[in-house]
Amino acid sequence: MKCPYCGEVESKVIDSRPADDGERIRRRRECLSCQKRFTTYEIVETVPLMVVKKDRSREAFDRQKLLNGLMRACEKRPVAVGTLERAVDEIEQSLLNTLDREVTSLEIGELAMAQLKNIDEVAYVRFASVYRQFSDINTFMDELKELLSSNQKKLKNK
Repeated sequence: MKCPYCGEVESKVIDSRPADDGERIRRRRECLSCQKRFTTYEIVETVPLMVVKKDRSREAFDRQKLLNGLMRACEKRPVAVGTLERAVDEIEQSLLNTLDREVTSLEIGELAMAQLKNIDEVAYVRFASVYRQFSDINTFMDELKELLSSNQKKLKNK
């Protein structure tokens, strides 16, 4: 950190404490050249995750919007809100780990369906029916057959 008095870049931290409810860190420093003290603040640099929608428009990732969609799919199902919040956490972390600052809504939908498939199959089918926009009963049945087939494979592997 450059000293505001003499311009020297070497300083030592004397004291650190949280500021603004932990959003920033206040550091008291001492210049190694002129021994004058000064205060700096450190904040986390955040780059927003942008979602590219089907119509090519972009909007900031909204975890509450994702949670609301999962909650709608799980309505009247025995699924705890905490379970859905953990699923949203995992989806968000997965998206952040890609290091891409833009993700498609399709990627988010697929991750959400994968989470719901492990949480509650009825909720999974509800979400899939809206997300994949089933046009008729045949596409709905195809999804159910695929789900049954994967369940039978799981039972055979146990």
